[in-house]
Amino acid sequence: MKKNLMKKAVATGLVLTMVMGGGAAAFAKGNDHDRDDKKDFKYENKSNNNNKVNTNININLNFNDMEGAKWALRYIASLSSKRVFEGFEDGSFKPDIAVPRIQAIVAAVRNMGLREQAESAAEMQTKLNFKDANQIPAWAVGYVAVALENDLFSESEDSVKPNQPADRLWATTLLVKSLKLEAEAKAKMNTNLQFKDANKIPAGSVGYVAVAIEKGLIDGFEDNTFKPNQNVTRAQLAALLDRAGNQLPDEDQSVSTGTVNAVVANNVLTLTKNGVSTPYTLHPNVFILRNGVQVSPAQLQVGDEVKVDGFNNIVNYIEVTKMAQQNNVTSGTISAAVYNNNNVLTLTNSAGTTTPYTLSANVVIYRGGVQVPAALLQVGDVVNITTSGNQVTIQVTKLAQDNQAIDVIGTFNYSTPDAQGKIATVSLTQNNTATIYNVSPNVVITGDRTQLVQNHPVQLKGYNQVITSIEVK
Repeated sequence: MKKNLMKKAVATGLVLTMVMGGGAAAFAKGNDHDRDDKKDFKYENKSNNNNKVNTNININLNFNDMEGAKWALRYIASLSSKRVFEGFEDGSFKPDIAVPRIQAIVAAVRNMGLREQAESAAEMQTKLNFKDANQIPAWAVGYVAVALENDLFSESEDSVKPNQPADRLWATTLLVKSLKLEAEAKAKMNTNLQFKDANKIPAGSVGYVAVAIEKGLIDGFEDNTFKPNQNVTRAQLAALLDRAGNQLPDEDQSVSTGTVNAVVANNVLTLTKNGVSTPYTLHPNVFILRNGVQVSPAQLQVGDEVKVDGFNNIVNYIEVTKMAQQNNVTSGTISAAVYNNNNVLTLTNSAGTTTPYTLSANVVIYRGGVQVPAALLQVGDVVNITTSGNQVTIQVTKLAQDNQAIDVIGTFNYSTPDAQGKIATVSLTQNNTATIYNVSPNVVITGDRTQLVQNHPVQLKGYNQVITSIEVK
């Protein structure tokens, strides 16, 4: 049985705020909590017990203000996919603004997988004993209660200070506690920190900083300072949260890893780990990072090592952690597709060089995420032909415009016949570029057919990548 991807999955009717456009957002002005009522589209997921799960997901990760914070995109995407730390309703993420403490507390609790508990009626009705309990938004009461139950506050803290910006030291301490590493931190209180401003770190906080550095949660600045009192930005907190999340004891229930063993087909990604292959259904708007760049499912390569995350066994986040080594990859645009069983594919590269390729019997072809026969490749498709060992894979990375009318005038080069002696393909030159077109068996030829010779002007018309009429000028 495929292991459960989703440690942080919530109840049926889930709305995930994550992808391209302006989705509902956590902590937006005037709406300080997640809007779980926003619906964009539906899909059904059948679990192993045949129960249907109706899940409404609105994915928004194409934030409009990330140009200066691309370094944090992988962290933000990962957290948004788990509804831990999200963007705003206007489509922004505001990566450089300071984070109020209450938002950091909420995100830390969600990162621990305790969102459902924090939003339960019992927790939200908790009577908090903090002096400033009246300043805590009603929607966040349950989160503060759960944080208190999980020792994220010290015994001496009598105020939450929900609207005070979180500084680096406070955020570091919070996340070390969320990892249940307080005992380890206390054992390191006498660590000699090497930062130039180590004297600004209180003695009772030294161990937390030492553990955070040791675990790779945070580090210092290039000038060898820690700047404990500097406010944490949203982008910086995202990095802290994601690094902490990767070290949670049950992280393996939320994130799956493996090696891509087949090109994505029918919206399914197949991964191999320890010799076992597992299929994963992709969300229609799955967010994929490869080499630090957002890519489409078609751009994942066999051999890529990845980690995947999502809800209810639907993957909405993929990160390539190690790219596959490519062997003999040829790219180009199809200028003459396989037609009438000639088993030859003609490709034109970016330099304008046209090359015919005879297709072997074991070639595997994917178009639009679906495995197809060679005859369904279209003139204008942009493809990668990959040879790995004895396996040849043709992957369409950009579809030609289907159902587009053809009306071109140029000079005739040559034609090729099919088994019945009819014209199967015709080559035409326009602007010094030769293109081969598939010809319908019922093509209509007008004009003086004897002039259908090299360098004579002709006009070709057709539809859906097939020539239906040839006019000899």
